[in-house]
Amino acid sequence: MFISLSIFGFFNDWISHFLSVPGAHIWVYVLLGAVIFIETGLVIFPFLPGDSILFFVGSMAALYPGKLSLWLLIVVMGAIAFFANLVNYEIGRKFGDVIPKHRLLSRFLKQEYLDEAHQFFKKWGSWAIFLGRFMPIIRTIVPFTAGAGKMPHKKFVFFNLLGGFSWVTLALGAGYLFGQVPFIKKNFELVMIAIVIVSLLPAVIGFVRRYFKGRKTV
Repeated sequence: MFISLSIFGFFNDWISHFLSVPGAHIWVYVLLGAVIFIETGLVIFPFLPGDSILFFVGSMAALYPGKLSLWLLIVVMGAIAFFANLVNYEIGRKFGDVIPKHRLLSRFLKQEYLDEAHQFFKKWGSWAIFLGRFMPIIRTIVPFTAGAGKMPHKKFVFFNLLGGFSWVTLALGAGYLFGQVPFIKKNFELVMIAIVIVSLLPAVIGFVRRYFKGRKTV
């Protein structure tokens, strides 16, 4: 435990030093934007922890307000999340029947993910585009499913815009408020540990669910 704290403490010092370099904060926007676009725009990468990274960067904005702007992060990341889902939607419209059957791509876009997204879409209808933003894996597959199902473009754009900016605002805002806590400012390495655990939870829960579901069918 003490080794972990010292490692994350070192990382915290490294971040502080990194952000003190002129122009280095631009890379935070670039790298975060890349993660958001890849997770929500490219349908074969549903496992990236976009919400946890947004939370982390939000807490960094609270700790280093002179380097990172919360409002600029919300605008930039919200726009990226919106356009990424549009790309995902178009991929679904054009290749919705091809990708799930592709020998290589189907390894990433598992049939169980598609089935779960179809059920979620069937239950919530158009609101699945909005609600899916707050659920790992689902937020990547639902736009693809909407495109494959030929959901009307205008309707998708509306719920995509609403969901994209809501997700980014809540995740960054939660991290920003969390980063304002005096105890967290003094123990930022604990934030890192919590974020790592939260990032792993969806994958662990999904694995456990599939494991017990597989045992029931045996």
